[in-house]
Amino acid sequence: MRQALIFDCDGVIVDVEIQRHLKAFNQVWEEAGVPWRWSDAEYERALRVSGGKERLHLLRDDPRFRAVFDVPDDPEEWRRIVAAWHRRKTQFYVASLRTGEVTARPGVRRLARDALRAGWRVAVASAGARDSVRTLVRAALGTELAAQLTLVTGESVRRKKPAPDVFDVAAASIGVVPERCVVIEDTRNGLLAATASGMTCVVTPTRLSLHDDFSEAALVISGLGDPGLPPEIVLGGPAWGCSRPCMTLDELARLSGVPGPARTGRRSLHG
Repeated sequence: MRQALIFDCDGVIVDVEIQRHLKAFNQVWEEAGVPWRWSDAEYERALRVSGGKERLHLLRDDPRFRAVFDVPDDPEEWRRIVAAWHRRKTQFYVASLRTGEVTARPGVRRLARDALRAGWRVAVASAGARDSVRTLVRAALGTELAAQLTLVTGESVRRKKPAPDVFDVAAASIGVVPERCVVIEDTRNGLLAATASGMTCVVTPTRLSLHDDFSEAALVISGLGDPGLPPEIVLGGPAWGCSRPCMTLDELARLSGVPGPARTGRRSLHG
């Protein structure tokens, strides 16, 4: 039966693109003459909400923002403002990806290639804007590999993570039932979305999400790893018994349907 490997984008394919995203948002307000900017800490808190538009919408109820910007009473007018800001932010962000270096996290390119060679379907399911996701995937994985991946973004769904919509659409798009899909995520919202869709989820957290609750994950691991690099660290999950210094496609296949509660603690993949 056909299987699938589905990656989240920011935080999974690359480490968290905080500075690029944050700079793009702040460029929008600077260009528009709005005396507002997110600090690093403020944007990190905003990242708890999936989707750039959704983060912008939160400003409507922020008294500090309302003190510097005349938020319209008409919800439709506010939606138009948010949509225009988000479009411009995407343009700034995409431009930064095209002019700067983008490095994939270890194991992502290797596993995507191995999955394709084995006949798996491979997709990216992200809450981000399509132009941003497509440009990042191409920059991190190369145009040849990126062209073989199915992209499903926040523009394809009504509800963002932790709702399962983006993974439901991904499964339908690649023709693989959710029970045969393995998802790589880095946040609790992504984990909840994947498991709500009926998929097995492996979490590779970043420094922003390291201390989140990932008890629903089949495996929580510091990264996917690559041969020749230091072994990754298993952080938890019922799929505890691993025997290699990096994640392999065979191990991902075996993770589907792993029962039982999550364990806690740390050990290397080859421990």
